[in-house]
Amino acid sequence: MRLFSRPGGLSVRTRVLAAVVALSALGLAAAGGVALGLQRGEITQNIDDSLRRSVEEFNTLAEIGVDPDTGRDFTEAAQLVRTAMARTSPAANEGMVGIVDGRVQLAASSAVPLRLEQDAQLMERILAMPPGDRIQLSSVETEQTTYRVVTVPVQLSSDPAQSTFVLAFDYEAELEELNGIFRTYGLIALIALILIAGVGWLVAGRLLAPVRLVRETAQKITETDLSLRIPVGGNDDLSELSRTFNEMLDRLQTSMTAQRQLLDDVGHELRTPITIVQGHLELQDPGDAADVESVRSIALDELDRMRLLVDDLVTLAAADRPEFATRRPLEVGRLTDDVLDKARSLGDRCWSVDARAEECWPLDPNRITQAWLQLAVNAVKFSAPGSRIALGSRSAQGELRLWVRDEGAGIAPEDQKRIFERFARGANSTRAEGSGLGLPIVSAIAAAHGGRVELASAPGRGSTFTIVIAEQQPEQEEAA
Repeated sequence: MRLFSRPGGLSVRTRVLAAVVALSALGLAAAGGVALGLQRGEITQNIDDSLRRSVEEFNTLAEIGVDPDTGRDFTEAAQLVRTAMARTSPAANEGMVGIVDGRVQLAASSAVPLRLEQDAQLMERILAMPPGDRIQLSSVETEQTTYRVVTVPVQLSSDPAQSTFVLAFDYEAELEELNGIFRTYGLIALIALILIAGVGWLVAGRLLAPVRLVRETAQKITETDLSLRIPVGGNDDLSELSRTFNEMLDRLQTSMTAQRQLLDDVGHELRTPITIVQGHLELQDPGDAADVESVRSIALDELDRMRLLVDDLVTLAAADRPEFATRRPLEVGRLTDDVLDKARSLGDRCWSVDARAEECWPLDPNRITQAWLQLAVNAVKFSAPGSRIALGSRSAQGELRLWVRDEGAGIAPEDQKRIFERFARGANSTRAEGSGLGLPIVSAIAAAHGGRVELASAPGRGSTFTIVIAEQQPEQEEAA
């Protein structure tokens, strides 16, 4: 499984895992290297301290010690070296020799495992050291091993012979235990890296699963099918990415649905007036002034109807946009009176107000007036001259209700839902009475305010259309 990888490239999962393993390996190597360096330094310091103590013991013997053979002060340098070697107990990886007049003449007892005299390269380098009276502490590397060596020159006034007391540690043997520990550390670190890689592969797969789903969903989406959504679980950043992607798909689907609906509506509704105009133009008699005037009148009437239809379609197409309804606090009582004043010119009816909500609500004044007047237009269209039409507004239980009540023909129960669909008409309507978009526009404006349209009607008993808008929460106001 590859997550967002290019052809020939590494997937995100592999790159993330490689980075985690590389950083883990770097951390383990750095920690091991620092620890190894500190331990090696401590071992070197312990070796040097042990050699210095041995030198101090030798100096003490030379200053206050006596020759065990004579019971007097040492008179021969070789005897002093021999006595010091006899009294020194070397450590496990420590050896010693005595050099007299440039030759190795004194060796440690057979109980001492490290035989310095058997390493020819070591003896050659020690004998090649320039003579002097200074104690020298140094490292000597041979083909066999590396030594930490101290040489103590011995010169007595009573003895012209030059002697040297040599103590040395097998440095590599001293480090062997430490090296074994760190070999074990390296093995454990390798196992840990394998475990990190395995766990990281699984964890990265689970964490990047939403990314994979986003990719797979995006690949399956086509121009005609935007219905796929990503399953979302959890509250982390990737889950939020999935939610955002789904919301984007919702917006795209809504937009594309609106576009398809608009194209279908335009194709469906504009075809008739275009056909009418075209037919009359083809059949008119250019020489007959009356016929030309008749065709002209028909064409202008159809074009005017097309203009109104296009305006309604544009309104519906924009209804899903966030900026469709721009709300601000409005005095509902004053709005009620304004709408009533505008509605009086729609027809010869007995206009009245049932109730006024004397408070402020966040509304788009233009859109809500458009919807309310559209309900008034419908009431005039399906009621008799002189009949009563009442408007009203009321606020109760966190809802604002704006209604238009008429005493018209009423609406059959089977038509009451259908009339809110685009281009749908009830049994009492005719083709000439409108485009069939008025109530869908009212419904869209109500939805843009977070509300709905309710209908109470019965044949022969009139109708009451009510725009119901729920109280807006503070966070909704900020979003709006």
